[in-house]
Amino acid sequence: MGFEGIMLAMHGFVTALLLLGSGLGLLGVVYLVAWSVRRAPAESVEAFLSGNRSVEHAFSRFHVRWYALTMLYLAFEMEMLFMYPWALVVADEGASAVIEMFVFLAILLAGVVYAWREGVLRWV
Repeated sequence: MGFEGIMLAMHGFVTALLLLGSGLGLLGVVYLVAWSVRRAPAESVEAFLSGNRSVEHAFSRFHVRWYALTMLYLAFEMEMLFMYPWALVVADEGASAVIEMFVFLAILLAGVVYAWREGVLRWV
């Protein structure tokens, strides 16, 4: 079997895969249209809220104090995001990795002290 035969066999294989993918995509669209025709009652698409009716819109504004608390939460999430991979390689990297992590934690501590000083952690 020469180069032309291999290319012909691959051409058939690629054509079959394209037809299969197109058919599955079309089947998905037909399924979506068939199930989206039925509309759910309005009660079933509302937020649950422990059985109470919602009193404000979903895109309503929050008090400004929650944004600062959210930033503090995200800072701690970034800490965990960086500490897990660091814990895996700290033995291989040595003292420089430990120093870098302490610098990172010092920056986070400075952020927590600033947030504490500004009253972000006060719940009144």
